Amino acid sequence: MMSLSPEAYALARKMMVDSQLRPNKVMDARVLDLFGSLPRERFVPAALTARAYTDENIRLGADRVMLAPMVLARMIQDSAIQDGEKILLVGAGTGYGAAVLAGLGAQVTALESDASLAATARPALAETAASVKLVQGSLAAGWAAQAPYDVIFIEGAADFVPEALSAQLAESGRVVLVSHDRGRIGAVAVGVRSAGALSFSPKFDCVAPVLPGLAREAAFVF
Repeated sequence: MMSLSPEAYALARKMMVDSQLRPNKVMDARVLDLFGSLPRERFVPAALTARAYTDENIRLGADRVMLAPMVLARMIQDSAIQDGEKILLVGAGTGYGAAVLAGLGAQVTALESDASLAATARPALAETAASVKLVQGSLAAGWAAQAPYDVIFIEGAADFVPEALSAQLAESGRVVLVSHDRGRIGAVAVGVRSAGALSFSPKFDCVAPVLPGLAREAAFVF
């Protein structure tokens, strides 16, 4: 697909906010401002930039997607990010979510396991959110070097939260993810760590693939 002009992208960005976010319960002015100003097209692979503002997940290959704007915006809104909080973003993909979280004043460590996605994220983050620390490694293992985190934001679906990840969350910290139940639609959920355990509250339904390392192995059936 051909790239659009800067003016066309700016109009598409405004339409995304007005027609996708505002009508779908995104009310946080900070989130709306960031989605309305951050150039999402810089975080989309070159062949897909014309689809940057569509109301759908953008397939990035190998069962990975860039979450639809409304889904990501509501996840971030439900995260209730506060200025200065430390966040581990798991499954950073091409970096757009990390840039939004950094724009909210968070200290973001963005973890990605796929080298090609990290390569796309690196220059985009350098241009828009240089404070983000982009690291590469296993999503299930997290990034203990910067722990504990106030928020672990899983940018996709997970069948479970690995112990290695939950152990990196501060007491009273939050986990945000798409809770995935095989064979059914997913639901964004926010979990709070209390006395070492996570207690989740569902927020809204959505569709997202399970991230690498966060899927349960299929049970053998006789």
